[in-house]
Amino acid sequence: MEQPLDIQALNLQIQQESAFVERLLEETGKVIIGQEKMMERLLLGLLARGHILLEGLPGLAKTLAINTLSKCVDGEFSRIQFTPDLLPADIVGTLIYNPAKSEFTVRKGPIFANFVLADEINRAPAKVQSALLEAMQERQVTIGNETYKLEEPFLVLATQNPIEQEGTYVLPEAQTDRFMLKVKITYPTKEEERRIIRLVMAGEKMPEVKPVVSTSDIIRARKLVRSVYMDEKIENYITDIVFATRYPEQHGLEKLKPLINYGGSPRASINMALAAKAYAFIQRRGYVTPEDIREVCYDVLGHRIGLTFEAEAENITQENIIKQILDTVEVP
Repeated sequence: MEQPLDIQALNLQIQQESAFVERLLEETGKVIIGQEKMMERLLLGLLARGHILLEGLPGLAKTLAINTLSKCVDGEFSRIQFTPDLLPADIVGTLIYNPAKSEFTVRKGPIFANFVLADEINRAPAKVQSALLEAMQERQVTIGNETYKLEEPFLVLATQNPIEQEGTYVLPEAQTDRFMLKVKITYPTKEEERRIIRLVMAGEKMPEVKPVVSTSDIIRARKLVRSVYMDEKIENYITDIVFATRYPEQHGLEKLKPLINYGGSPRASINMALAAKAYAFIQRRGYVTPEDIREVCYDVLGHRIGLTFEAEAENITQENIIKQILDTVEVP
């Protein structure tokens, strides 16, 4: 009988500690109209210590959202516009020779920030993408002979445009796998767009957002996110879903076998568990439910399932495959 009491105490603690989530969403809502899902996913990445790949057309507030979030968290924000002529040193920094002192000094690049927006990541060549992805994975940067730790919280938000693919460098699968979530940004509703027009046409300055949470609060919240209770049945549910992307025939999904080129890696299982815990935290709960898994599943698995030519010829998307898996795999 000890365990339910522990969960009850954890639940109470998380309800108290997650109070800042409401304040954060309220504050960002002053500037970001609509796009609740995007803001929620940005918070998931921040709390679960994972990076996010945002895919959406230009003008859907991707840059504004991350900039606003950095102000609300009182963190440092930097933006890197990826272009074909960008060099790795433009991101991580370089050594500059100082003739007065006859020595090299380090000039740190824009990667040294809490929130890094990598705008149109697929516009830069592989060498530059690799420099960014190494920093994401190792959370450190080497300039010359020195290695510098990146300050926590460290969150990379990369954006890519789903159209205008000419002259772009598609992110290889091994690199997209480093992103915890891939979030597809959609158009606002008519009512939301009317509100956006009114806000801009008012001719006033954009509303100022204030810091409502500190970076140390986020670091503390991350530890709590990891302590969110996850039952063994939920763990089995995660592995069943991920294994169904690898071996669909073993889960009664034989018709998916010719459509899937490759399934999710172990990173998919780890990130689904972390994202579900962060989602439970945002919902101010101390335990994970199957509904939390279903909520984050599309964003965690969408970029980790490779489609065959047959699937593409039939216009079958990763979302269609994930839906069939979720409809078939038994819910605990």
